[in-house]
Formats: sequence, C-alpha cells, structure tokens
Amino acid sequence: MKKLAEVLRDWEAVIGLEVHTELTALETKMFCNCRLSHDDEPNTNVCPVCLGMPGALPVPNEKAIESIVMAGLATNCEIQRHSMFYRKHYFYPDMAKNFQTTQGPVAFCMHGRLDLEVSGAGAAERPDATVEKNEDGSYVAPIRILRIHMEEDAAKMVHVGGEEGRITAATESLIDYNRCGTPLIELVTEPDLRTPEEARLFMEKLRQTFLTLGISDCSLENGSMRCDGNISLRRRGSTEFGTKTEMKNINSFKSLHDALEYEICRQAEVLEEGGIVYQETRHWEPSRRRTVVMRVKETADDYRLFPDPDLAPFDLTDEFVERCRARIPELPDAKRDRYMADFGLKRADAAQLAGDPAVAAFFEQALSAAGEKGAETVAKVMVNLVPSYDALTPAQVASLSGLLAEDAITFAQAREVLDAVNGTSEDPAAYVDAHGMRQSTDEGALGAIVDEVLARCTDQVQQYRDGNKKVLGFLVGQCMKAAKGSGNPKAFNKMLAERLEA
Repeated sequence: MKKLAEVLRDWEAVIGLEVHTELTALETKMFCNCRLSHDDEPNTNVCPVCLGMPGALPVPNEKAIESIVMAGLATNCEIQRHSMFYRKHYFYPDMAKNFQTTQGPVAFCMHGRLDLEVSGAGAAERPDATVEKNEDGSYVAPIRILRIHMEEDAAKMVHVGGEEGRITAATESLIDYNRCGTPLIELVTEPDLRTPEEARLFMEKLRQTFLTLGISDCSLENGSMRCDGNISLRRRGSTEFGTKTEMKNINSFKSLHDALEYEICRQAEVLEEGGIVYQETRHWEPSRRRTVVMRVKETADDYRLFPDPDLAPFDLTDEFVERCRARIPELPDAKRDRYMADFGLKRADAAQLAGDPAVAAFFEQALSAAGEKGAETVAKVMVNLVPSYDALTPAQVASLSGLLAEDAITFAQAREVLDAVNGTSEDPAAYVDAHGMRQSTDEGALGAIVDEVLARCTDQVQQYRDGNKKVLGFLVGQCMKAAKGSGNPKAFNKMLAERLEA
C-alpha cells in the first residue's frame, strides 16, 4: 500500500467530521430527571422515560438547550428560533425504545464556521481560495459547519471476549443504560477538510472551545467526546465527490489521524486497481492498524424520521439567545490575540497557552505574581518547562521566571530547580540561594576571568580571528570552569565576543 504523501500527489481527500459531545456539566439527562453519571453501578440511573416504557413522556432539559446555543454562538452558527425534535428509528439494543430522539432538518444551530490554523504544508493540500495567510507563515482555513443538533445518547455496550479492539471477535455484549438519554450535541462539518492532520487539528480546536464554554469535560478516553470520520477520494482537479465511507466512534486524536490515513491509502489502492469503493460504515482497529467493515451505510429513508408527537416545537426568544451569549467567556482565539497584543508573545506560544482554559488560568496567575514585564519569560517557562511537571504552583513559575529574566540561572539549571521543588511549597529562588546556584553577572569579576582565559588560550584566540567562530563555545566553557560554575554564560559570551572582535 502506498504512503499517504504519495497518494495525495494524485488524489484529493475529501473529509467531513461528525463530532458527538456529551453535555457532562449538566446534572440530569435530556428528557428525564435521572442523575447524569456514568461511574455508578450499571443500570442504576434509569427510569421509564430513558428505558422507553410505553406511556412515559419526555420533558426537555432547558440547561441542555442553553448549552447547545452557547456552542452554536461560539462556532459562528446561526441560531434558529424555530425547530423541533424528531424520532429516528433503528433497531439496536443500545436504544430500548427503538428510536432516538434527535432534531430534524432544522437544528438549533445552522451554518457555522471554525477557523483552523494549518502550516504551510497543510495549506498546500487545500488549494481553495478561502485560505488566508498569517504573518508567521501559517494559514487560516475556515471549516464550514453544517449544523449542531441536539439528541440523546444511546446506552453503553461493552463487548466481551475475543481479541482486544476487535468488535467482530467479541463473544458477548453487555448493556449499561445509565448513559441512555444523556444530552448529546452533534456537530457536522461540511466536507472541507483535506488531510488527516487537518481533521486532528479541527477536533483539538473544537475540544478547546467546548472546554472553555464549560459545557462538557470532552474526555475522549471516557467517551464523552467521540468522532465519526467521513472520507472519500477524487482525482486532483476533479470537483465531483467520490463514494464515502464512515469511520465510527473514534475516541482519540491519534486514532482519528491514523484511521483517516489508512482509509485514504486503502481507497486509493482499490480505485487504482479498478475496484469500487462501497458506501459503508467501518471500524478502526488500533491493534491491527486497519479499518474493517461493520455494516452497509444506511440512508435517511431507513430511519423513518418524523416529528416527535410527544415534544412540542421550540421557539427560542431573542432574550434567551442573548442570555446564552452573555455566558460565553473569552474564547481561545480571542485570548491568543490578546496575549500577542498585550504581552508581545509569539503566535505559536500564545496559541498554546490560550488553547486550554486550565493552562491559560495558570499562566495568568503566574503572570500576576511575576508582573507583566516578565510575560515573555513566564510564557517561555510555561511552554518549554512546565509541561514536564505536574505539581508546580503559579508562584513557583513566577519565581523561576524571575531568576531566568535576571540571568541568575540558566535554562539547564532551571530544570534542576524544578525537579527539586515540584510537588513542594519551596520557593525556587530560595532553593537556588541555598545550593549556591545563583550566577554572577558582575562585570568586574567576570571580566578578570575572561582576560585570564584569553591570555592562556592563544591558539583558540587566533583560530577565532582567522574565522573559526565555533571556538567561542570552547572559550565560554573555559570561563565557566574558571568561575566554578558561578559565572553567567551569557555574560561570558558577550564579553569574549567584544574582546575578540576588538
């Protein structure tokens, strides 16, 4: 099978995503008062409504409607004032009443957009004219959102027996109806994505947005955020869509990328050998790194959709929509732009800090302790050092950033300090002083050492003046050795260069 880069020279991938997100921040299910928890004993949070008992009537969860409207506003959707719920019929054990309550042709949120930042290489795979270029060379590709609709989640099925990760090899399946009826929003993109990497980036950004809104914990590991990937191929230059396949219930960024990559290469092989790509649902098997057929893809007619007679249509007021808008906090893109404008941060660093609400809050607390003049150093510490440690405090990061800004320690020493204070309440500055790690920047003392090193390293001095600039590192090392590690290497580097150039 060809590699992805080779396939994409001749074929264009057309990718659309369907992202399912459980509204885990709520306390009760979508249409009943059962407690919203998946950690309890199986089949304990159930009632006649979510079990589909005859005569049981659903009552919509108003907070769930607020959450989906917030999601729509945050993704530039048009909020539809009038919509209704439908019944989507299918026979499967995870839905006891044999239909799913979902929205019909008009959802609460329609026709949105999420701007995706991709590298130059990624943008090269997107030749459409809507791509805009940033000053740093990255690209903004607007990915259109067809709709975000509300529905109820199905029960959780646990497949037992057989090889791990292979549903087809399971010997039995268990059902936990605690999840059945959980409020779920499904976001459907237009087929605007062109590479597996773009699909992964879209999922990451959407997760950041929903986390910032506080509507879900967006845990891919626990299944509160899942993704279906639709993929088809067409020859470069063609505008007609090929036959698509769908990868169901992908639960990690890596699996999304790898499943799409495999399927692109598989479809290309089938087409180049004169075969036919069938419209079908496929399952990604991580252990075997391949997709396998689950079932032939249904059509809309198979579901026998019609308006739910037990639920009245919704008419959202302007007041309701504006109340939802007022609840939206500063979103990652706006926060990134503020960090760049206010603190002079690089775009990549600002985006990394602004993307996760917990990281952004930690950064701003550290910045408050360090002072805004130290923003660049605090950001550097946050991006390059903090991710390796799990028990630092904002005050410790601020203290360490101050030491680096003063050239009191090197970045290598900073790692040693963090190793020591991680998980404790010790101040990094106090640790540095207690262990004699603070480096001197006194020009008089360091200048004497520089002069002594230059006087005895005549061969290296001559090599430098003959054009071999690399020997400067050797001379800095000699100065550090003479200072017994207490001299600042930046100061030594500067003094040596000045004297050698003179």
